[in-house]
Amino acid sequence: VTSGAIVPRTSPPGIRRLRRRRPKHRRRRRKRKRRLGEAVANQVCLSGILVELGALRYTPAGLPAVEFRIRHESSRTEAGTERKVRAEVAAVAFDTLARQIASAGLGTALRAEGFLAAKSQRSAKTVLHVTNIEFMEGAL
Repeated sequence: VTSGAIVPRTSPPGIRRLRRRRPKHRRRRRKRKRRLGEAVANQVCLSGILVELGALRYTPAGLPAVEFRIRHESSRTEAGTERKVRAEVAAVAFDTLARQIASAGLGTALRAEGFLAAKSQRSAKTVLHVTNIEFMEGAL
């Protein structure tokens, strides 16, 4: 090519140009959907005494929150024998429930309903998230 014309680049006869293939996209794993027959229950009802009460604080979203501990004692029948049950459960409450619990005194008898969840994304500790509370007078 002596005239200075632009010639398109082509491969010599018999040799294919190799095209770079794009990687195939990996399939994302989909979460398995629950079927109608599968029941998922995470409901807890616990009665006890308020034994530890943290300070009322506020979340970054501005919701009041309080952490506290409930001590539970009871007797249950297990495998045909009577068993004494004693446990302390960490709990947390938000919004109006947090204000109610923060105003209650230590040693107050209560009945808390809620669900169990991890304390945070980085912690595997289980905490009772209270969704309903009832203060009991003269109980326990």
